[in-house]
Amino acid sequence: MNNLPVGMSLALSSIWLELGIPHELLQSRNLPLFEEASELIDVETALDGRVWQLTPAAAAAWQAMQAAALCDGIVLKIASAYRASARQVELIQKKIDSGICINDILQVLAPPGCSEHHTGRAVDIFEPGGPVVTEEFETTPAFAWLSRHAGEFGFTLSFPRDNQYGYVYEPWHWCFSERV
Repeated sequence: MNNLPVGMSLALSSIWLELGIPHELLQSRNLPLFEEASELIDVETALDGRVWQLTPAAAAAWQAMQAAALCDGIVLKIASAYRASARQVELIQKKIDSGICINDILQVLAPPGCSEHHTGRAVDIFEPGGPVVTEEFETTPAFAWLSRHAGEFGFTLSFPRDNQYGYVYEPWHWCFSERV
C-alpha cells in the first residue's frame, strides 16, 4: 500500500477498497482530500431534530448571511452541514445496497475524505416550501439571492454545471472560505 495518493491514510484507503472506489479516482477527477473539522458549533436544528454544525467562522458567516437574506425577505435554511467521513460511508453503502453502481453514486456523493462537508464549512441550502437538494433550487428566490450576495459572506457555489470534479450540478451546495 505504498502507492497511496498523497494525503490518503491507510484507513481511508481501506474504506475506499471496501466500497469499490479506485484510488485513481483522486487523480482522474482531481478530487481533493479534506481533513475533518476539529471544532464545531451547533447552528440550526432541523424539523426532524437533526442538529446542523459548522466551524465557528463558518457559523458566524452563515448566521450573518442568513440575517441579511431575511432582511431582503429570503429565508435560508440548512438541509445539510458538517458530515463525518463515517456518515459519508453510510450514505454510499446505502446506495450500493439499493443496487446503484459506484460510478453513478460518485457523481452525486463525494468519496469519504473528499467531501467539503467534512470541513464543517459547507452547507446545503434550501428555502422553506421550495425544492430541497434538487437542481430546481436554482429557480428559487433563495438561489438568486445567494448568487448575488453569498460571496459577500465568504460563500461560493462549489459545484456549478460541468464542474472540474465530475459531480452533478448542485445549486444548493455552498462552501465558506476563510479568505473573504
